[in-house]
Amino acid sequence: MNRASRKYEQKIIDVSRVVRVVAGGRRFRFRVALLIGDKKGRVGFGIAKGGNVQSAIEKAYQQAEKNLLDFSQKLFHTVLYEMEESYKTAKIFMKPAREGTGLIAGGTVRSVLEMAGFRNVVAKILGSKNKMLNTIAVLNALKKMETKEEVEARRSVQLEKTTKENS
Repeated sequence: MNRASRKYEQKIIDVSRVVRVVAGGRRFRFRVALLIGDKKGRVGFGIAKGGNVQSAIEKAYQQAEKNLLDFSQKLFHTVLYEMEESYKTAKIFMKPAREGTGLIAGGTVRSVLEMAGFRNVVAKILGSKNKMLNTIAVLNALKKMETKEEVEARRSVQLEKTTKENS
């Protein structure tokens, strides 16, 4: 697949050289962590190894296409409520921001939110600085995020409970 025929923008999160010791010497391969997205609610993440960097990028792109997540019905240019998510040692905190604030986030959190199409979010990496774990933690948080209708329904149920308890 050539670069011109790709449907999604891509961002390389991490490239590392991996060494395997075999009889007769060492064998070098490259591992690439790649993020793809259309900035309209679709984002994917892939990790792959290859003999050279270009083949690893191609494999990671194909992996990311298989793992593509769709947030289009959840996309309101910000998250709807404060979220805290952890994955292994990575811990991420995200909260909504007013229109015009922009993305206030660092590292891979910013990349994931940009690729997904969020424009006004404040986020903080609290745990590990591992790029891949942080990326997976953000994607897990976005997967768990409810739609606007689900949030309103949950709030109305809570409001009914509190009014019954108070009366």
